[in-house]
Amino acid sequence: MARAFIFPGQGSQSVGMGQALAAASPAAREVFQEVDEALGQKLSKLMFEGPEADLILTENAQPAIMANAIAALRVLEKEGGLLLADKAAYVAGHSLGEYTALCAAGSLGLAETARLLKLRGQAMQAAVPVGEGAMAALLGLDFEAAVKAAAEGAQGDVCQAANDNAPGQVVISGHKAAVERAIEIAKGLGAKRGMLLPVSAPFHCALMAPAAEKMALALEAANIALPFVPVVANVTAAPVTDPAEIRRLLVEQVTGTVRWRESVHAMAALGVDSFVEFGGKVLGPMIKRIEPDATTLSLVSMDDIEAAAKTL
Repeated sequence: MARAFIFPGQGSQSVGMGQALAAASPAAREVFQEVDEALGQKLSKLMFEGPEADLILTENAQPAIMANAIAALRVLEKEGGLLLADKAAYVAGHSLGEYTALCAAGSLGLAETARLLKLRGQAMQAAVPVGEGAMAALLGLDFEAAVKAAAEGAQGDVCQAANDNAPGQVVISGHKAAVERAIEIAKGLGAKRGMLLPVSAPFHCALMAPAAEKMALALEAANIALPFVPVVANVTAAPVTDPAEIRRLLVEQVTGTVRWRESVHAMAALGVDSFVEFGGKVLGPMIKRIEPDATTLSLVSMDDIEAAAKTL
């Protein structure tokens, strides 16, 4: 059977992330140093020491989460002697994690990935004035019902399914009033809970169109190579290797639904029975709900990585 390496998205950041890894490993320190230099800021200091209010800003959180995951991967590769190309049949990431996956698979360089994610964070934040948009998690509702609630809540505003994370866990996104209406409609359709999320902008919906335009320009100039292994794209839930197609799908991803549940099913259908998450412990629990028979492993600490190096 096959293995996939996977990479988390926004929300997995926390003050102190990567600090122990950097202290223990030259390979990790190199990653953080390269990202700091690429961005012209001490992102690693912000990751290690905070303040949290700055770390959670989208333009900082996105490259930070990527750097933390790539650091864990590089430690496994350089110090564990295991290459992604030998150990993984596919890579995938949740939202910004798709950029991490492309970096991991050699499609994007580390410095370029960091710059693209910084820009992506800035563009997504600037697309909608603070307070106008919102995102909410609908729990206990299937995807089709969540789409229905979003459509009925829209009433001329924007309201869309943004993340299809796992069975009974769908995130909607759009104008704040529309999202609030959709929460009430979802409860009427059988949702256990509908809760607004503490995010600074309504990601993965049509309100992000200005950000998609900015990313289209940036990605046009980016050097995107053929990945070592196929990347399962968020917007199609299917493997992709063609650089032109990767570029197009990354632009679509800004306004499109993150089809994570379907992506995991697709990988399982392709023979993947083992998922290794780098830099977080977010996707593993989701995968267990999507494909209960799959094995999951999360590599965050040096101990995690050293144990995995013996078994992978």
